[in-house]
Amino acid sequence: MRAMTDPSPSPYALLTPDHVLDALDALGFAPDGRLLQLNSYENRVWQAHTDGGEVVVAKFYRPGRWSDAQIAEEHAFALALAEAEVPVVAPLALPATAHAPAGTLARWPVGELAFRVAVSPRRVGQAANLEDPEVLRRLGHLMGRVHAVGRRQPFAHRRPINVQTLGWQPREALLQSPWLHPATDGGWPAASAAALELAEAAFARHGPIAPLRLHGDAHAGNLLWREDSGPHLVDLDDCASGPAVQDLWMLLPGEQGAVDAALAHLLAGYRTFAEFDERELALIEPLRTLRLIHHSAWIAARWDDPAFPPAFPWFEEPHYWARQAQVLRKQVGRMGNG
Repeated sequence: MRAMTDPSPSPYALLTPDHVLDALDALGFAPDGRLLQLNSYENRVWQAHTDGGEVVVAKFYRPGRWSDAQIAEEHAFALALAEAEVPVVAPLALPATAHAPAGTLARWPVGELAFRVAVSPRRVGQAANLEDPEVLRRLGHLMGRVHAVGRRQPFAHRRPINVQTLGWQPREALLQSPWLHPATDGGWPAASAAALELAEAAFARHGPIAPLRLHGDAHAGNLLWREDSGPHLVDLDDCASGPAVQDLWMLLPGEQGAVDAALAHLLAGYRTFAEFDERELALIEPLRTLRLIHHSAWIAARWDDPAFPPAFPWFEEPHYWARQAQVLRKQVGRMGNG
């Protein structure tokens, strides 16, 4: 059986609902047969009802993306947050079996592959209203509490958020890929290099960033709003080390005129539980730049996964790279004026 570092572009081809049900049954959850695949591109995530009336969510990690040590740190961070009563969806402890020797991570064989599997309780909610000042303050509370726990100890294995890991490396992968060639690149290579040079300069001006465990991908889709208890954080799959503002900027509105007011509400809530270094505000546009480049590289790397072409049909459009170059040139203007 191959290890969980299989490089196959579509490793989920053999992962059928029967495999999901069998895995849950072997792990002691006794599914009753009701199964729903949830929206997730990077991993495969299924909601299942059990004979006992519970509803759980099984996450089958994409082979080769994270190491066991990196997943263990994700789980440990989620459990530390839950222990501190931060509203987060954390993995459940699994019974000791041949598939789950200990802890919260199991291995389930499918053909020649073995998937890492985690199971968590289901949480339901709705999208948070990011135009409501009180909602923003409560989201600031949540992120301040997350970071108060995150500062207790650093990650040893999760990737850091910096210009190299989320900028230059994915850019190089794209330049070496079949997606970019001079006839259709629309000036993207030059625009991305100029943007990354300015991002690098902004990080250099800031100086060293103290290690801080972050959610890492705190956009609205990874937040559930419950009327009885406010925001709940889900999906720590991209947890990382980096600046605190990484977990705040994706909650800001797109309209530049509304950013300052929204940021004030977020930070008012955040500072109730954690200190915030105002210098990090200068990293918002550099971090946005890194996300733009990394996102293009992520889609390119996953294009052979059958789930990706229907989800991102515009990625194959002739003018995609020209549009991305235009966006990056705007980022150059924003960072140059910052």
